[in-house]
Amino acid sequence: MRHFFQADGELTIFGRKVIKSLAGIHLLAISFLCFLPQWIYPNPKGFLTPGIFQVGRLYFLLTPFNSLVNGDEIESLRGYFWILLQNLSNVFLLFPFVLSMLFLKEGWRSLQKVLLYTFFMSLTIECTQLLLDLLIDAGRVFEIDDLWTNTLGGLLAYHGFVSMNRLYRKK
Repeated sequence: MRHFFQADGELTIFGRKVIKSLAGIHLLAISFLCFLPQWIYPNPKGFLTPGIFQVGRLYFLLTPFNSLVNGDEIESLRGYFWILLQNLSNVFLLFPFVLSMLFLKEGWRSLQKVLLYTFFMSLTIECTQLLLDLLIDAGRVFEIDDLWTNTLGGLLAYHGFVSMNRLYRKK
């Protein structure tokens, strides 16, 4: 760990390079996950997320806590699993990037800033997906629940950073 961290818990030059590289790779992965056309990704045969509606080429899911509100429309255990997997992946979508920014940027190191930055990153992703639908009919869905699940991931990253910092400083 001494190659990554200085005595005060901050990253070494080598540690900064590694974290910046990993953050860049993660941003690339986020781009593929969020901006490629929806039809590229696997979907359980015949499964449609309940609550989605379409306006022209734009798809929306504007029901907060849709999995709970419209859960009675899911017809199989596989469908429940699929929705749980989608929600968990959204919680952890921005987690690695936010965690890396907390290590790299002192200006991010407050709960309010992490929540604000994560929420706006999520909103940017959702709005960009709408733009893609207008431009290339990507079949992406603007989901309200993605905003809070992504932001929850930022909150978890913040608490992870604080916990890691405490542990490191104790040693």
